[in-house]
Amino acid sequence: MSEDHAAPLAGVKVIEFTHMVMGPAAGLILADLGADVIKIEPTGGDNTRRLPGSGAGYFPMYNRNKRSLCVNLKAAEGKAAVLKLIEGADVVIENFRAGTMDRLGFGYEALQALNPRLIYCSEKGFLSGPYEHRTALDEVAQMMGGLAYMTGPPGQPLRAGTSVIDVQGGMFGATAVLAALFQRQATGKGQHVVASLYESTVFLVGQHMAQYAVTGKAAAPMPARVSAWAIYQVFDTGDDDQVFVGVVSDKQWKVFCEAFGLDEFANDSSLDTNNDRVAHKERILPVIKDTFRQYTKAQLMEKLEKTGLPFAPIARPEELFDDPHLAAGGGLLPLTVTDGEHAGQAMRLPGLPLEMAGERFGVRIDVPRAGQHTREILGEAGYSADEIDTLTADGTVTSE
Repeated sequence: MSEDHAAPLAGVKVIEFTHMVMGPAAGLILADLGADVIKIEPTGGDNTRRLPGSGAGYFPMYNRNKRSLCVNLKAAEGKAAVLKLIEGADVVIENFRAGTMDRLGFGYEALQALNPRLIYCSEKGFLSGPYEHRTALDEVAQMMGGLAYMTGPPGQPLRAGTSVIDVQGGMFGATAVLAALFQRQATGKGQHVVASLYESTVFLVGQHMAQYAVTGKAAAPMPARVSAWAIYQVFDTGDDDQVFVGVVSDKQWKVFCEAFGLDEFANDSSLDTNNDRVAHKERILPVIKDTFRQYTKAQLMEKLEKTGLPFAPIARPEELFDDPHLAAGGGLLPLTVTDGEHAGQAMRLPGLPLEMAGERFGVRIDVPRAGQHTREILGEAGYSADEIDTLTADGTVTSE
């Protein structure tokens, strides 16, 4: 966002006690929108920085535009320093197991007494109820919330291919924080807001629950579903590639038939409505499949682009770095790898999928190195250089 448009959350101060994905995702949204987000890390740095395999991208993806303070919260001096920051903060975000923040002296009741205007966001596995003390992960929520059942083939529950519930839980947490900030303008008081993995999953499968309520028939897993449209799937092309195509309205059907010379279908009154076409799907699909095999992937996509019909290539995540739309629209942000053997390497990662006043949100602060901003943050809190040196020397904080 340019200097002509002040960031929406400029002036909002957030203290973030988080790790992994859900909590950091909530903080990322607020940070990208302009909040000053201070990430509290252990003196050795957040363990998320060191995750291998599928976790290797967690830290760089969800921690840009934040400042890093590495501090020992169990040390009296470390706790006092962080409490001093919270005294003037607007928001605290945490996603630790139930009871952890209370044991450290940073639970909601303690911090609300210190700062009555504070909005305290807890990112948890479950909202209030019989399950609230269970430990949950993204995968746990997907399994028990019905999403894994709906994603995999019958009898083969399968988690979604990304941390969709962690990210959505973070989004709901950020939404609650924004609502609480707005409400605070009227009441002058902060409050405790909670977002969760399990209920986020249930919200996602709500459409399938509603389908059962309306039809009396249970929704089948997506690979075995009965689609609401006759043409709504992945098709093979003549060069052994694939393209998804959807035709979801009667107007689109006419455009589709005209574009591909399907006069036999265009003139068939038994196919005039969407429900008619679904009923005759087994007759329609073999013809469509044969038609699409006459085109290469590039040829088919070019033709579909001209018609305005919904279509999509089947992209892999690593191919998105070269996507011309993302490159032209500022959808990929320049960042730097901070940890591991590739530290210092340039990278580009997705920005918030938002525009405000015609502009995208960019990078104010690169992905922070562990303790990169410790001295800066403590200095702003009133600590002298000598005091910071002492805290560093005794291991209460770590800094660069």
